[in-house]
Parts: sequence; structure tokens; C-alpha cells
Amino acid sequence: MELNDSTRQALDNRPLAPKFYRTDYKALEKLDVSLVREEWDELMSAFDADLNRAHFKQSFEFDPTSLDDRPALKADFLDFLVSSITAEYSGCVLYQEIQKKVDNKDIKNLMRCMARDESRHAGFINKALKQLGVAVDLSVLKNKKDYQYFRPKFIYYATYLSEKIGYARYITIYRHLQRHPEYQFHPIFSWFENWCNDEYAHGEALALLMRADPKLLRGHNKLWIRFFLLAVYSTMYVRDHSRPSLYEAFGMDITEFDYKVFDITTAISCQVFPLSLDTDSPRFREGMQRMLHLSRQMDAARQRGGVVGLLKRAGLGVATAATFARLYLLPTMTNSPPERVTIAPVW
Repeated sequence: MELNDSTRQALDNRPLAPKFYRTDYKALEKLDVSLVREEWDELMSAFDADLNRAHFKQSFEFDPTSLDDRPALKADFLDFLVSSITAEYSGCVLYQEIQKKVDNKDIKNLMRCMARDESRHAGFINKALKQLGVAVDLSVLKNKKDYQYFRPKFIYYATYLSEKIGYARYITIYRHLQRHPEYQFHPIFSWFENWCNDEYAHGEALALLMRADPKLLRGHNKLWIRFFLLAVYSTMYVRDHSRPSLYEAFGMDITEFDYKVFDITTAISCQVFPLSLDTDSPRFREGMQRMLHLSRQMDAARQRGGVVGLLKRAGLGVATAATFARLYLLPTMTNSPPERVTIAPVW
């Protein structure tokens, strides 16, 4: 069966593409949330109430030809949608697998609720892609996408940040378009407020899992937290700057948008993580620009191909690793997490 372009793009396994994951299900079986039981039960009550259940049943219509005279925007918008559906469906598949393979009632119920939400999100995005004639074949994606193994704590760090940064992105775009409706070129953005509240709640659940096992937030694990903060921030920065027409259509400056998202994510994650990145540091910002420059050179080398292109990519890979290392070694800010995580969105 011949795959369409969007499905092939979703299957892409290049470094910045969203990944699919597997983990240690036996370790998850042993999770104990006793230390955060009161907050856990409160959060699970909200999940079980499923206040967003009718939200994604609403329909919208869109004329795909309305973007035909804006090919750069159409390409960037499709890239945004395909990347988003891949990330959402990745979470759905991971949560479903955990639900099926553990008997721990707390974890099983949480994963059932989060998989339900992510499935709705992926389906909603795919409706927009279907209207554009390029729906992603999710069954192919599930069966043919490469899976990476992550230890549970890495799943917590990476997925927590993914959910929180997703919240920050969606709410920032939503509120901007509410103030400037003339820039809303597609109806899907009207759903971002309720959508981002799902992302926020998922992040809170993962925060409670980390707080239930305090050693995950202490000692050498601080180094891993620092790594995942930098990896998620730098990936977002490079990926967003590859879609200039999308943010131009929003009437937004890409760099300003990204740093606002970083600010929101930092304000939220400091409730849980013992440290934050100083994203206002000139050296941090210079490093982000360097990562972007190297990524663009890497794309050019990949397109060139051949032995020369391969050698260039190898050299650029070393330069990228060195830049990441310099960013990693920058001073961080120490947080004092509160005794209780705020379940309602704080921004």
C-alpha cells in the first residue's frame, strides 16, 4: 500500500521528529502514590468526570482551497499538524500499552484516562488533515514507527515537559488569536483552550508520580532533569523556526513566542523540578541560535547527500553536541517546590 506524504512524514525518525516509546512495565507495576494520595484522588476524580468529553465531538468545516494561494503557509501548517498528531498519538500508544501491561489500579486508571484524551486529540487533528486530503494512517504509524526504550523516570521527565510545554504553546496561540481573530486562518485553533487543559492535567499526573518517589527529584537525577529541560527547549526552538510562514500568519514573532512558552513552562515546572534553566541569559539565547544555525546546515548537508554531505553531517553532529554541552553547563536557577502541586492551570 502506498503511503501519503503526511503518513511518511509521521514515520520520519530524524532527531527532531516526535518519537514513540516503550518502557519498563514491571517497574511501573510497583509504583506507590501513597505520599500524594490526597492530591492523586482529587486529580483522578477530575479525570473520571471527563469534563472535556463533548468538546472534541464538535465539528468544523474548512475549505482546503483557501490555502492554495499561500503555499508556504500550507506547507508549514501541514508540518505543524503532522508533528502534533504524531506527538499526541505517541502518548496515546504509550499510555495504552502501560494500561494493558500493568495491574496496579492507580496507574492503570490514570493511563486509561490519558490514553482516552490523547486519542481524541489525535483524531481531532486527523479530521483537519482529512479535510486537507492528507490524513495520517494511524494504524500504519502504530505498527511501523520505530520505538525507543526509555526507563520510567526518563518517561516522566520527558512526558511531563512535553505535556506542560504543549499546554504553554496551545494557550499562548489561543489567547493571541482571541485578541487578533483576523489571524485565525483555520477553525481548529478555537479548540485550543480546552485542549490545552487536558495537556495541563496530564502534566500534573506525571508531576505527582515524580513527587510520589522523591529520589527522582534529588541527587544525580537533577542532572537528568537538566538534560531533558534543555533537550525539550532546544528541540522546540529549532522546530518552530523551521516554520516561519506559520508564525507570520499568526502575526507572531517566532523567537518571542518561544521564549514566552519557555517562561510559562518554567513557571509551571518549578512546582516540581528542583531547578530551572535561565532562558533569559544572553549565553543561553546565543546557544539556541547556534543550535538553529547548525540544524539548518545539517538539513542542507542532508539534501546534498553523497560522501561530501555525509562528512559535513558528521562534523555538524560534533558541533551540535559541543553546543548542547556548553548550554548544559550554563548556571541554572534553584527552585523550592511547594508542598502541594497546583492542579488548576496557573497561567
